[in-house]
Amino acid sequence: MARKSLVTESDGQVSAKKIKIFRDVAQMRVLANPVAWRIMELLSIKSMYPAQVAKELRIYEQSAYYYMRRLAQVGAIEEAGSNFVRGGTARLYHAASPAFGVELGWGQTTVESPGASRHKSALRFFEGFVKDESFDGLMIVGAPEPHGPYKSSARDGHYAVHLAFFLGTITNAAPGEFVVKLDVDAKAEKALSGHNLVSIGGPGTNIVAAEFNRYLPIRFDEGNFWAGLVDRSGRRYGSDNHGLIAKIRNPYDESSSMVVVAGVRSAGTKSAVIGLTTYSEDVLKKFSSKEDWAVVVQGFDMDADGKIDHVDVVS
Repeated sequence: MARKSLVTESDGQVSAKKIKIFRDVAQMRVLANPVAWRIMELLSIKSMYPAQVAKELRIYEQSAYYYMRRLAQVGAIEEAGSNFVRGGTARLYHAASPAFGVELGWGQTTVESPGASRHKSALRFFEGFVKDESFDGLMIVGAPEPHGPYKSSARDGHYAVHLAFFLGTITNAAPGEFVVKLDVDAKAEKALSGHNLVSIGGPGTNIVAAEFNRYLPIRFDEGNFWAGLVDRSGRRYGSDNHGLIAKIRNPYDESSSMVVVAGVRSAGTKSAVIGLTTYSEDVLKKFSSKEDWAVVVQGFDMDADGKIDHVDVVS
């Protein structure tokens, strides 16, 4: 049997479950039996061994063994461990899939993933970072221990989790390898070329961001990274809740790109992450893929609960 995903939509909510597709109609016959179907319903709730199934359904144990053996043969149920029962070992079984079906070889249509339809600007912004519908790149965060020329400790690396969840909504598959690295490891492993990069956190606490700062269209003050951001006209953005979202061609590797999501302080990094995720359609509406691009955002606590919940573009 082949494994696929069954996608349904109801009241604007999209859900999916794995489905096993039968290729041989003979394999489906056992599921048409009422007893076998009741066993399937039972084993979809919890794992059980044949004697438990027989007792629960009030059938003979021989019948339970017979149908469970048939269901296992066609791949509808599978072993889920064992229990020691009355001096012997009893094999536990559970349903092998939450859905089963038969598929004809026509009628397939291409549909856009729900996340992609809601975040078209973000998908355009991360063009090149998605390969075969999965994230293709490295996310780099500042090390939490004192490091770099300022012996600083990053406190905004956890914002990578929020960004990673968001990237999961605009792609359809998880990457095959662990994609988050500390800045010190990325430099030591010479990972700054040969990969698309997403650097999170300001250059004062992320040495990779510091490495690329001079190439950014809007950059952090090279004399004092904590003094704020400076655009090409000389305008400064020095509040703690100012954040930068930028995308440039990787100067160390022309075949890849780099995205910088950083703030003057950790609050600014949070503002940039929220801007790139929750407010992506507004923040990225002027994004141009033809040149290096950057925007400054500012976060606000609109409901006065001590947390940034709104972001505006200020550059």
